[in-house]
Amino acid sequence: MINMNYSTDINEFLLKPQFSLNKIEKEKEMIPFLDYLHEHHLHNSLEYNKIISKIFTNKDINKIEDFPFLPVNVFKNNVLKSISDEEVFKVLTSSGTTGSVPSKIFLDKNTASLQTATLNKIISHVIGKERLPMLIIDSKEVLKNRNSFSARGAGILGYSIFGKQHTYVLDENYNIDYEAIDSFLEKNNGKPIFIFGFTFMIWEYFVRKLSSERKIDLSNGIMVHGGGWKKLIEQSVSNDIFKQTLFEKFNLKNVYNFYGMVEQVGSVFIENSQGYLQCPNFSDIIIRNPIDFSPQPVGEPGLIQVVSILPKSYPGFSLLTEDIGVLMGEDDAENGWMGKYFKILGRAKKSELRGCSDTFADKINK
Repeated sequence: MINMNYSTDINEFLLKPQFSLNKIEKEKEMIPFLDYLHEHHLHNSLEYNKIISKIFTNKDINKIEDFPFLPVNVFKNNVLKSISDEEVFKVLTSSGTTGSVPSKIFLDKNTASLQTATLNKIISHVIGKERLPMLIIDSKEVLKNRNSFSARGAGILGYSIFGKQHTYVLDENYNIDYEAIDSFLEKNNGKPIFIFGFTFMIWEYFVRKLSSERKIDLSNGIMVHGGGWKKLIEQSVSNDIFKQTLFEKFNLKNVYNFYGMVEQVGSVFIENSQGYLQCPNFSDIIIRNPIDFSPQPVGEPGLIQVVSILPKSYPGFSLLTEDIGVLMGEDDAENGWMGKYFKILGRAKKSELRGCSDTFADKINK
């Protein structure tokens, strides 16, 4: 086992300013944590050990891209955890499509605490360190209905810690609550406000349903949003169109998209000043060729692999997603942030995913 005091070392590492490590520094910092997590999960998760021993034969790990990875959908049909049942503090579930099996992610108290701490590190770069009056573009119903209380409900609760005077924009029937909005804006006239919501909810239930007779001024707002892009892409709504529409309707200029998933706690990639998603110090991405899984260079699309040093309670530190993305650059973002930055092109086609699944299945069944 790697000699490391994980809890102490990771808390010290998180004290470093975010987006401050270049490629060489990041490899040096992350690899010992990833080594530790890989060994930890091999020893504490029988399922992880079985899958990895059948799929990955390369023992030579020198770079972040050399670490083995699991397909993200492995959590749908397998119980993968590296803690005892008694240590389970929280179980997160993914928001799958109707009828699909959701992923189940098992957190202990320490991993859940780290998730909150790292989110704080990232969001404070956008909204500052003070809690701001908060508009939530959703309905309180999402927290009451246990069937829908999954990624969306957890996301709202997770981001709510950065706000105060929490005000929901939608009523129990998912109609715009103009009275609540007017009261909130009157109370906070001229003050900066924090706006949070999931991309599809913002577009479908707020932007599109807004009465043409109503004017809502959100010029003092800072919006953080993510999720549901697939449905918007189907409507030919790009990130640029989304932002432009928010500006035209609400005079809202400060809009930040984020990319993350339930399956990997602590991996939240937020937009930099160029509109690309940026890797923080404790997470990384590799773009992989969907045929042979080799790393793609800058500008070449492929499947997104996400890597994080946080998931200790379950083996989710290195995951191959079902999303297609492109690496746009590294260590040279215009706003001075260090690390890789990338953009999402959309979901992989079913044929590509089937090919990847077949490749993994063939190796597992040998």
